[in-house]
Amino acid sequence: MTIAAVRTHRVTAPLHTPFVTALRSATTVESLVVEVVDTDGRCGFGEAPQVWQVTGASVEGSRACVEQVLKPLLTGRDPDDLNARCAEVHRAVAGNEAARGAVDTALHDLAARRLGVPLVRLLGGTSLRVPTDVTLAAGDAVAMADAARRRGAEGFTVLKLKVGTDAAGDLDRVRAVRAAAGPGVRIRLDANQGWTPREAVRTIRAMEDAGLDLELVEQPVPAWDLEGLAWVSDRVQVPILADEAVFGVRDLVKVISRRAADLVNVKTAKCGGLSAARTLLELAAANGVGTVVGSMMETQVGVGAAAALAAAHGTSVVSDLDAAWWLAWSPVRGGARYEGATVVLPDVPGSGVHSVEEGFRQRVEDRK
Repeated sequence: MTIAAVRTHRVTAPLHTPFVTALRSATTVESLVVEVVDTDGRCGFGEAPQVWQVTGASVEGSRACVEQVLKPLLTGRDPDDLNARCAEVHRAVAGNEAARGAVDTALHDLAARRLGVPLVRLLGGTSLRVPTDVTLAAGDAVAMADAARRRGAEGFTVLKLKVGTDAAGDLDRVRAVRAAAGPGVRIRLDANQGWTPREAVRTIRAMEDAGLDLELVEQPVPAWDLEGLAWVSDRVQVPILADEAVFGVRDLVKVISRRAADLVNVKTAKCGGLSAARTLLELAAANGVGTVVGSMMETQVGVGAAAALAAAHGTSVVSDLDAAWWLAWSPVRGGARYEGATVVLPDVPGSGVHSVEEGFRQRVEDRK
């Protein structure tokens, strides 16, 4: 039994609400879905989201990497030799984390289907339900407070506020959201590299003094500024979560060595797939660093794989898996779905994804 084909599908889907952060504003998801097919016709799926401002990955760049390098490497090889295939993928190219991650995840999905088990079982877990936070896009205090009330009514108890666009106004935004959400809701912030170290310390301390009860603050300073990240961590009480500062193992080793952050956000599209993500989670846990499994703006293909990872390995706090919740219409058939603040994984072999629709359809339906 061998790998018969490696296919790529460009997918584009509209968001029901603009996704605004300190780095970008998005109204659609743009992704490359990779499909690995064995000679029996079984298919495994993985996803490479386009995120210019974070990973630098583009759909066409990921497609070129898969079609020109990884597809010839895998075709005709044994898919059951999973560790060897994934290692070959990771050695084949430098960078291109999203492309490597999509192929690595598709190989895992195919392996689970060939064994007849859900992807989460292949990864060593059993739970099919994974709680998630939900993001509040950056905006003014009134709009963010209104969004907080609506998300609370929908059952979300962990809110991630996008800040960092305007340090001077962030205190008012968070104060308004806390008042709207009430004391029973956990609030975490994501500055997406938007503050300087001094702005971060000044702003976070003001929020601490105001008693706003923050769970954590994610990537307050630029990704390259590890010393700045450590400087902030040393001067505030709220736990600091590293995201864009950590792509792979070497980055995490630096964070651990410098004690630059209390937690790390592990994303398959950022580190290169499930193989690398599992290593990061184990390394973090072994060194007393907390963990979150996150997602880029992607479809149920990527979110389902991330949720299976979180379910199998566990995380220190609720993971960040709301990306596909933002879709007004999904090009993916099958796979993970949302029930309120929970990602539900199907109890079927692999990820449960059975097809994707290419192209773009300007259509808004109720979220499934």
